Amino acid sequence: MSNEEIIQKINEFLVEEFEVEKEVISVEANLRETLDLDSLDYVDLVVVIEENFGFKVTAEDFTNISTFQDFYNYVIQRVEKEKELVQ
Repeated sequence: MSNEEIIQKINEFLVEEFEVEKEVISVEANLRETLDLDSLDYVDLVVVIEENFGFKVTAEDFTNISTFQDFYNYVIQRVEKEKELVQ
């Protein structure tokens, strides 16, 4: 899966799960504010990531994520790491 495909998949589930317009999602936008995330929403986000990408996420994983770009980078790095573990 390419980085562009990962980003597209992320955007699709964010639009569906958090009922935001695709147009408000931009790399420099604040993830929490744009999606209006509360603590329960973070749980939903973790579940969606785990279901779509097959790796476990912890609360600490979100400490350095503020923008959508941070979020994309995190998921891409984890997908690559999982791929390496399988090989």
